[in-house]
Amino acid sequence: MSEEKAKMGTGRKVLIVLICLMLLLTVAAYFIGVYYFSEHFLPGTMVNGFNCSYMKAEEAEDLLAKRAEAYVLAIQTHGNGQESISSEQIGLTYNRDGSVQKTIRQQNRFQWFLSFGKTHTYELPSTIVYDAAKLYQTVAGLKCMTEGVPSTDAYLTDTGTSFEITPETEGTELDGDQVQALIASAIVTGKTSVNLVEENCYKKPSVYRDDPDLLRQCQQANQLTDVIITYDFGDRTETVDRDLIKDWLMIENNECVLNREMVSAYVHELANKYDTFGGTRMFRTYDGREIPVSGGDYGWVIDQTAETDALIQAVSSGVTQVRAPVYQYEAWSRNTNDIGYTYIEIDLTNQRMVFYQDGYPLVDTLVVTGNPNIPGMETPVGCFALDAKQSPAVLTGEDYQANVTYWMPFCGNVGIHDATWRTQFGNNLYLWEGSHGCVNTPYEKAQAIYQNVEVGCPVVVHY
Repeated sequence: MSEEKAKMGTGRKVLIVLICLMLLLTVAAYFIGVYYFSEHFLPGTMVNGFNCSYMKAEEAEDLLAKRAEAYVLAIQTHGNGQESISSEQIGLTYNRDGSVQKTIRQQNRFQWFLSFGKTHTYELPSTIVYDAAKLYQTVAGLKCMTEGVPSTDAYLTDTGTSFEITPETEGTELDGDQVQALIASAIVTGKTSVNLVEENCYKKPSVYRDDPDLLRQCQQANQLTDVIITYDFGDRTETVDRDLIKDWLMIENNECVLNREMVSAYVHELANKYDTFGGTRMFRTYDGREIPVSGGDYGWVIDQTAETDALIQAVSSGVTQVRAPVYQYEAWSRNTNDIGYTYIEIDLTNQRMVFYQDGYPLVDTLVVTGNPNIPGMETPVGCFALDAKQSPAVLTGEDYQANVTYWMPFCGNVGIHDATWRTQFGNNLYLWEGSHGCVNTPYEKAQAIYQNVEVGCPVVVHY
């Protein structure tokens, strides 16, 4: 038994010695690794894209310098195209600035044994030097940069009968600033290729066919142009339809709306064409003459601001309709002959007044009008609207006061009235015994007019 025990004790001692030797060897190996990797890169170390594992700083710098001299960047472009930039084109050189040695010292060399199977990547842009101007010119001169076709946005198209969306197109135009930055970054980090498609360097359309705003605008454009507004001008009409409205459309705050300025311009054209207030009319006199009559306060005037608002509302409603414009002043007839067939005609030359009712001369009489030889006392010429009717009335002026039974003013304090103080009318009495501007009328004739005329009746005064 004692011999067996002795043998077992010897074996244990040998085992303990072996374990101690292994521990000593392990510790020695560890510290040897710590020492080694204080001057060498750890396993799996990539510097500027190159494998520098186990290299000293000088060895790594020699490798990086050689690679810099032979550097070529492959550029993948649209449609599987490829171009390249060489170090010679951009003046690329390696700069031994101590960054490599500094990187080695900053490694965690005490955990070197954990580096196997791992990758340590370092980018040292300060070690790469290039001519920025040459790089800019080289990139700008690439075929892909100079021959790109711009993308186009989806947009509304007028087919003649409706609006449709024309789809976008994907172009080959590059974002120059993005490409310059991408290639500069690739060079300083040692990348050997870049893909301009994968890096989204191509300019994309900003509006696509399924864009919600564009779809809504297309619907709005079709709604706005699917309406017909007919203006009623008596014996004439004007039509606002798709041909006009399509040119009034504009996009404002992402909505398709009517351009107020263009609608206003159209209403202004209507006013120029159909307003008659104070304008010149061709007038057929009681004795068959065709004469121009200008001035006065009778006629039509479109309220352009109100009508612009009304027309925008009418088109926006989508309801086809017949309408009259909003008027500021209105006459008796909307036909081309806006005087119509009920009116009072005063012929200053012949001192004659005729009152027509529905085309029939109800009253025809001689009168005495204002004295044209005294400034301010002549009877005004033009087409006027009868302002009022009053019976009886007292007419007053600076140097007169007259009682009349029938008073029908048509131009301020100038009007038609009876003149019982006169026994004669007509001839040339107005040249020396003329009124202060009013139309002096025999009593019975003034009465007949007063009893049959209505306020607003046209009064045409001419020579």
